Amino acid sequence: MLISDIVRSHTMKEAVEGSRQELAQLNDWQQANVREADNFLRNQLSVDPLLMEKKSKLEVMAEHAWRKCRAENNWSGFVPQFKELVALVREEAKQRKTERHRSVYDAMLDLYEPGMSVAKLDAIFDPLKKILLELIPIVLEKQKIKTIPDFSGSYPIEIQKAVGLRLMKTLGFDFTHGRLDVSVHPFCGGVPDDVRITTRYATTDFTQSLMGVVHETGHALYEQHLPKAYVAQPVGSARGMAAHESQSLFMEMQLGRSKEFLEHVDPILRENFPALSEHPQYNVENFCDYFREVKPGFIRVDADEVTYPLHVMLRYEIERPLIEGDIEVEDIPALWNEKMKAYLGLNTEGDFKNGCLQDIHWPSGTFGYFPSYSLGAMIAAQLRKSMDQDLVDVPAMLKQGDFTQIRSWLERKVWSQASYFENYDELCKSATGETLNPKYFIDHLKNRYL
Repeated sequence: MLISDIVRSHTMKEAVEGSRQELAQLNDWQQANVREADNFLRNQLSVDPLLMEKKSKLEVMAEHAWRKCRAENNWSGFVPQFKELVALVREEAKQRKTERHRSVYDAMLDLYEPGMSVAKLDAIFDPLKKILLELIPIVLEKQKIKTIPDFSGSYPIEIQKAVGLRLMKTLGFDFTHGRLDVSVHPFCGGVPDDVRITTRYATTDFTQSLMGVVHETGHALYEQHLPKAYVAQPVGSARGMAAHESQSLFMEMQLGRSKEFLEHVDPILRENFPALSEHPQYNVENFCDYFREVKPGFIRVDADEVTYPLHVMLRYEIERPLIEGDIEVEDIPALWNEKMKAYLGLNTEGDFKNGCLQDIHWPSGTFGYFPSYSLGAMIAAQLRKSMDQDLVDVPAMLKQGDFTQIRSWLERKVWSQASYFENYDELCKSATGETLNPKYFIDHLKNRYL
């Protein structure tokens, strides 16, 4: 029997309905489990299964067309299948929309962030965008007094992998329930008992694999420390994509790119890459500058943490009206270029490969996901602020490579909570004492870059 058939069976509906009627007899976690099961069931039953079957087939075709057209910088070749896919996603969003959704796009956001809406996002993104547009020119001007070093050289992949495995062990990755592999784009997948992460290697640059491993290990630690008692239950899953992204960005941006952690990594790099020690510009200060260079660029996944939110906002500001029917597929390249010029001072006219064809999300029918990346960065900054208040001398722990207390704090505050809370705001309030507050992310950027 297919999963879709199981979900739509009377047995599952009756089980959830029966649990709802017995809530008073259940403990808090069991009640949360019923809530999550109810939400899952409602999401599954709200859409015509024939529509989703058709969408799934078209996603495969659109993704295949995207790979070919991106390589050829051929937007017009991608348009026909993409238009068909967008039409299906619009219909899906209409079917998913309920009384709690003010717009059809709200219904798509809700798939990745329960309770999220355009109104909430705009209240977060609009002031943040204004601050970033004022901050970036100041940071770029400040950077002019420094020469960002170039550490390119010859770095054997097998040694890069050994360094990555060593750092995973330091961070606390459980190798009895997971492993490290290679892929074109780093990701984390699997199940809590078998978590697979990947990174990518370049023989001339060890830094992308280094930070790729730290980032994905953040995802992996979350999965490996979800509560075992609910591992196969709805409440046992991570609390949405923003919470998941917060863990990877916490490890990479809040900890991994800190001066203290790089001081810990320094002797490891010198030991494994002797040529690096002989590099005339290599020292911890310059290494920090290397990882903190702010440079407006075309590619989202390569962006620094200051300009990255603008890449997310650009996509959000295009996909929202696209799904709501206010713009059409043909309008995307011009809008993309207009916003890239306004936000990052870059021209993408005619450059579709590095413009609107760069991400796999839209060809795979994933609309409403992009905001999670920046929400995750904000949650990570708020968690770091709270951790620094709760623990004594986190910088010293990072310098020593001792993550024992850090892991314990994250497990207590985030990992063990899974989906007990209804949304990331409730999780934030439990972990830090207040709901999401972008102030901490802004303060983090100003402290690090100014």
